[in-house]
Amino acid sequence: MEQTEKIFKIFADKNRIRILKLLEQRKMCVCELAFILKVTQPSISRHLKKMKKAGLVSDERDKFWTNYYLVKDSAHGKALMNCLKKWLVKDTTVQSDLARMKIVNRTRLCCQ
Repeated sequence: MEQTEKIFKIFADKNRIRILKLLEQRKMCVCELAFILKVTQPSISRHLKKMKKAGLVSDERDKFWTNYYLVKDSAHGKALMNCLKKWLVKDTTVQSDLARMKIVNRTRLCCQ
């Protein structure tokens, strides 16, 4: 029951849902996510920490970046992500995020 509660708390926040939708596309670093969502890096880091604790997200080091990605073997996460695919297919916020994702350049953002 505790794990299910953690998962639903993750999905109760709009920015965490937006992060999950972006990570569904590819691995991303904090600075990329902050740029796309137009929120601070500390805020993104707090969201990612909660999602990691819930078992939905993991990370890996790549030179100076820490890349975050969706955990594929989370049964709860997989089921809810399938629902999000259906529910948010035409969501304007998600579409805007995906468009900004195409123009994000981590080298220019993170290495200033």
